Amino acid sequence: MNAFRFRRAAIAVTAAVTLPLTLAACGGDDSSSDAAADNASSSAPAEEKSSPAAEESTAMDGPFGPACASVPQDGAGSFDGMAQDPVATAASNNPALSTLVTAVKKAGLVDTLNNAQNITVFAPTNDAFAKIPKADLDKVLADKEMLTSILTYHVVGEKLAPQALESGTFETLQKSTLATKGSGEDYTVNDTSKVVCGNVPTANATVYIVDTVLMPKA
Repeated sequence: MNAFRFRRAAIAVTAAVTLPLTLAACGGDDSSSDAAADNASSSAPAEEKSSPAAEESTAMDGPFGPACASVPQDGAGSFDGMAQDPVATAASNNPALSTLVTAVKKAGLVDTLNNAQNITVFAPTNDAFAKIPKADLDKVLADKEMLTSILTYHVVGEKLAPQALESGTFETLQKSTLATKGSGEDYTVNDTSKVVCGNVPTANATVYIVDTVLMPKA
């Protein structure tokens, strides 16, 4: 009888010792789970801070291309300055487009371009015009009808975002079409003229500065 009572007491003592340890272990598991959940929750925002696609989209909201580095940092010829003026006036403030501006004036297109709404202009640089033999360029500049045809071929009657240039065909103010292709920051027009500074905003147009003068299709 005494042995039986001793065994019952031993079992009770063992249970009394084991139960708190078990509860403590369970409580420890809950704490670990809660801590893990807290850590996961606190780390979630870090994963959402940035995404390459979002960063690329933001970058493409502004001008791009190697020739953009030559644009003045401030003043009327800067990107901020050009954004305040209509396209012909904005171009006149950019030293790299002085030959184009001279041609636009000779053709009598200043008001036409400045008064147009929501257009895209593919603007050849001075170096682009320099690729044309001087005798041929002088002949074009002296022929208002031919000059007007060439210049209006560089203008599309809608604003084109860079993504639209990936594979597009667009009617120009000259009434024939030009074709664009490319991706990212690398675009060409008619397979011959490369965009060297693109997506430049003016008050009424988006400008893509190109390295070769475009010639209208027959």
